[in-house]
Formats: sequence, structure tokens, C-alpha cells
Amino acid sequence: MKHPEKVSRHIINWINTYLENSKMNGLVVGVSGGVDSALTSTLCAETGKNLICIEMPINQGNDQVSRSKKHVEWLKSKYPNVSSILINLDNTYNMFVDSVPKNGSDKHDLSLANTRSRLRMVTLYYFSALNNFIVAGTGNKVEDFGIGFYTKYGDGGVDISPIADLLKSEVFSLAKYHNIIDEIIKARPTDGLWNDNRSDEEQIGATYNELEKAMLDESKSESNLSKREKEVMNIYKSFNSSNRHKMLPIPVCKIPKDYI
Repeated sequence: MKHPEKVSRHIINWINTYLENSKMNGLVVGVSGGVDSALTSTLCAETGKNLICIEMPINQGNDQVSRSKKHVEWLKSKYPNVSSILINLDNTYNMFVDSVPKNGSDKHDLSLANTRSRLRMVTLYYFSALNNFIVAGTGNKVEDFGIGFYTKYGDGGVDISPIADLLKSEVFSLAKYHNIIDEIIKARPTDGLWNDNRSDEEQIGATYNELEKAMLDESKSESNLSKREKEVMNIYKSFNSSNRHKMLPIPVCKIPKDYI
């Protein structure tokens, strides 16, 4: 990234302008212990506006909980406008699991993984409504507009997306610029939605660096790609195609005028 200070200031100003125009009182961010939420919450803190960081573990790995806690403590030590809330959603999630049919299929497990994300979204909007705040999303460009690697009406359910025009490599660059905890920057990316704490790479089959390159090379001829680059391009296109519904506006059935 050539000018991290300019990118950072641009995003901070953009958040501030949106917040002032919306007449809302502050911001809510879900903090997970990953670099995307760490950067988003830091940029929101930099606005000087009230920020609530919400930790929402659901049967979470200790390393993720620890990183999240360290980041929140770091933020609060730097920014007087930051407060935090820890909401343990284990019981809420477990009660839901006990209430729905069990069939043992992969789709059942995926549905439950997405349920975790949607429970977190509900929690964020509870505190959003309670305080007249807006919810800031934490998705990056590769996730949000490349492979659609997020939960519809889960972590995709937000009011604003401050870092959604940043590639993953740019997120890391800006995180380093803001001196975000090294442990978070070095942690392997994970969505935190599975009991086995599987990484994003294990789920997708490619690293973010590989996916980022595929996203940038999508319009180029595949004849110039290596065997691995072709494999990643196929992975990228498959995710992009199957998750396209997340990236488009909700289809609306238009009624012909002469029918009404």
C-alpha cells in the first residue's frame, strides 16, 4: 500500500460523514480476534465517536477469545471513546441446536455455522437499537465481492462497510500501520463458526493471497496461468458464482401496471 495514512484518513472521514448525516450517536462493531474486525474497530475508534466493541463467543477457541480480549483492552487504553461488552452466546446457541431437527448432514452443520453468525448479528442490532448506533461491518473486498465468504443476514447484515474496498493484503498493511497487535496480524484467518476452529483456507481450498490474485486476474487469459493458478481460479469462480445471490440486491417481483 503506497499511502496507508491517506487510506486510513479517507476511511475515518467517510465513517464520520456517514455517522453525522445519519444523526446517529455512535458505532457498534463485533470483535472476533481476527484482523478484519481489529482494523474496522480501530478505524471506528479513530473517528472519536462513541464505539461499543462487542465480543460474542459461541463455543469459541481459547486463542480467538484471548486475541479478542487483548485487542479490546488495547483499544480502550488508546481511545477514551471506546467501551466494550462481552455477551457469551453459548447457551443461546445450544438451546437453538437442541430445538431443531438433527439429520447429521453437511448442510445441517453449515446451517448451524450460519446460525452462529446470525445470532451475532441479532446481538449487534440489539445494542445498535438500544443506543441509536450504527453497525459497522468487518468484511474485506475478497470476502464481500470476490467469493462471497460471509453469512447472508449474519456478518453480511450491517449498516456500513468501512473496509469492503480493501483487499486482504491491504487490510494487513493498514493493520500494521495502526500498530494492531502482532498476534492478531499473524493469526490464521478463521470465521470462528465451527467447533473444530477450521481456518478459512481449509474451508475454501486457497489462501487469501491466491484468491486476491485470482480476483485481479479474472479477466486475463488462463493460458498464461500456472497449474495451481488455474486451480485457484476455478475455486474463485465457483465461489463467486454460487454466492452471487449474496452480492446482488434482493429480487423484487414487479407487477405489470395494467394488473393493478
